[in-house]
Amino acid sequence: MKKVLLVDDEILIRETIRDCIHWENEGFIYCGDASDGEVALPMIEELHPDILITDIKMPFMNGLELCTIVRQRMPDIKIIILSGHGEFEYARSALSIGIEEYCLKPISSVDLIQLLRSVSRKIDKERSEKAQIDHLRQSENENKAISREKLLGDLCSGFLTTTEALHSAALLAVPLISRYYAVVVMDLRYTEEREVSSENLMAAAKPPLEQAITLNAEDRTLLKQANAYDDGTVLAFQQSRTKTGWIVKGDTIDALQERIKPFRKLQDSMAEQDGSSCAISIGIGSIQDRLQGVHVSFLEAEEDMHWRRLSRQNRRNLWEATRSKLYKNIFLDRQAFISFLKVGSPSETPSFIKKFAAVLQPVDWDASLIGYYILNDITLEVIRTAEELYRQPEAPDSFLQPFQSHIESIKTWEDACVYLTRLVEQFWLWRSRSSDRYAHLLVQVKEYIQANFDKDHISLQDAADFVSVSPSHLSKIFSQETGQTFIDFLTQTRIHKAMELLHSTQAKTYEIAFQVGYSDPHYFSNLFKRVTGMTTTEFRKKGTVPAAFCRAEGEPDESSKTVSS
Repeated sequence: MKKVLLVDDEILIRETIRDCIHWENEGFIYCGDASDGEVALPMIEELHPDILITDIKMPFMNGLELCTIVRQRMPDIKIIILSGHGEFEYARSALSIGIEEYCLKPISSVDLIQLLRSVSRKIDKERSEKAQIDHLRQSENENKAISREKLLGDLCSGFLTTTEALHSAALLAVPLISRYYAVVVMDLRYTEEREVSSENLMAAAKPPLEQAITLNAEDRTLLKQANAYDDGTVLAFQQSRTKTGWIVKGDTIDALQERIKPFRKLQDSMAEQDGSSCAISIGIGSIQDRLQGVHVSFLEAEEDMHWRRLSRQNRRNLWEATRSKLYKNIFLDRQAFISFLKVGSPSETPSFIKKFAAVLQPVDWDASLIGYYILNDITLEVIRTAEELYRQPEAPDSFLQPFQSHIESIKTWEDACVYLTRLVEQFWLWRSRSSDRYAHLLVQVKEYIQANFDKDHISLQDAADFVSVSPSHLSKIFSQETGQTFIDFLTQTRIHKAMELLHSTQAKTYEIAFQVGYSDPHYFSNLFKRVTGMTTTEFRKKGTVPAAFCRAEGEPDESSKTVSS
């Protein structure tokens, strides 16, 4: 029900209006009356009426003055002027203030009720429209947030070309452009013995994650520091219920390293814990100097996180195994081993292994698993380092299983030394194969794209199956070796072919779209315009390739290049 306040200096009129209408039956609340504007003003601020009925000619503060103040301070209140003066000047002044109705005394109760109902309907309509606008605005903001998450997620997953990513970022006002990029991923998982309510789990999964209940005070501070940049240099997005990603940007490498530092400290903090209550895994990708490199950094961050999780789980088992006093002092220096892998030589290997593995001599390989966990920990670190330095092995998990099987067969200290020697030799083999390893594979992939770009279903999975590698591995090495994502190269191949067809044939745009692999001509036209800066019609008239496109294809930096048939 709408609240009504009456202001009139004649008490008889106030009482008559108050008593001659059954307010609640008509859907209104009579919340009070006042003899002039000065008395009415504090009542209005206290009672917040929906409708104000006021006379004009009153002492102290007249109706027009009251209306002016109310309109400025409480614009939602609807005002009805009720006056015994019918002069035009009063009416014009009232209308200029923005009142709803202007009526002359005397007025019957029936007419007043109709007037109130009319104003009430106007209030209902405005409130309904406002609610719809608020709902649409909320939906728009939610959709924008979802679209932002999708943009950042698709960029990291390699589903967008650089042109598409920048176009979407401009529409969503996401500050994507930077000189350098790196990706950080974090997975929050709870150990089985912890019982966590769904509310806490969902709250902890939302970025920023400083409210994660497994973090101690110091780690919470580190995560808050990582999320503290409010200048658009750290773009957070939710990958899943438990996984969060960040695209970290910087104008210089030093600036970017500084922004990543809290994540690295938190990563180190997680590594030092025994894992009994820790549920955080963090991976950090390499720094890239172009937007399409975000995908590479993301893949590296995912792999880094995966191996750190395996390593942490192994260390938890190792921590359990070393509770026995007999094995408290057994410790292998992983960093010393990695350093030898990087700078050591085959001639130094026997002496280094004997010295390095000396602490394993007391281990009873038949009665305890301590030796297995120690060697498994070293193995995980070696594979992770090889993948990080040399993009080896192609499928890290497939290499881990044979090594773990070998560890299970170890029965003596001498067997352990043989195993460590094999691990060293395998690392050096990966290192020697790293140079130009993928040249032939990339040639095959590019030839496959050239032969199949006209098929609308061609995908990274198809190309990966063709060369017999995993899609994630192909995506990563393609980006690292060519400086382009698979999608970027496919798009440029298609657009380049479309340019040739536009220049050398009279085919319609929709026909050319189908010929270069796009089933949606409208999408093709928009993509062509975004990539080349020209519509298909404009290109057909000019017949030139933009210089930026030529450079992207690896051609000379010329102002333009004519496409030949």
